[in-house]
Amino acid sequence: MNENTLNTFVLFSSEHLAAISVLFLCVLILFLLKKVLVRPLNNTLLVERVFAVSLLVMEVAYHLVLVQEKTWSLSESLPLHLCSLTLLCSIILLWTGNKRFYDFVFYAGMGGALQAILTPSILVNFPDFKFIQFFYVHIGIILTAFYILWVKGYKPTFKGLIKTMVILNIVFPFIFVLNILIQGNYMFLREKPINGSLLDFIGPYPWYILSMEVVAFTLFLITWLVFRKRKIQNN
Repeated sequence: MNENTLNTFVLFSSEHLAAISVLFLCVLILFLLKKVLVRPLNNTLLVERVFAVSLLVMEVAYHLVLVQEKTWSLSESLPLHLCSLTLLCSIILLWTGNKRFYDFVFYAGMGGALQAILTPSILVNFPDFKFIQFFYVHIGIILTAFYILWVKGYKPTFKGLIKTMVILNIVFPFIFVLNILIQGNYMFLREKPINGSLLDFIGPYPWYILSMEVVAFTLFLITWLVFRKRKIQNN
């Protein structure tokens, strides 16, 4: 057994389960600290911007590693996957606090990143940098969504859900055409992920693309129902 075989990613291996555990531990810690972080005297701007920079640095470093390894390519390395787009929005949201980015990060980002963490489309295992970078940025997207929800007090809206679906349906055709032109598979619009995913349960190509619409809307709707702003009824 050679070194490459030993360092190949295995779904639900001990390393993968450890990464999933880190996600849930971070979310739990954030939840437990939310009341401390929302205190008026706490200036969280520095924390938000440091985290935003860390996400950007990890993403840039990933591309530099690909260039150094001579594996960067137009067909596979452009930041055009859903999580790449929501990562950019997360960075902007953390740096600026602009509410216009929140719904997209909350719905598309959290949904896409959670699926990516549970069924990663990666080849390498820990301690390869690409493994660490993959889980760092995807966990970062989810933490950003919860941080803005619990600490900044932004609430996902149904209007934002619809806007997110509209944005995705505007972006999908362009990505689909680009995939054909450069022989890519961005947003998995040409074939399913290599390690298996939710897409395996919603039909063959190309029908799973239509099924994704229904699944995405359903997941977004459930998420909105759980975390939406509730009206306080007076007795």
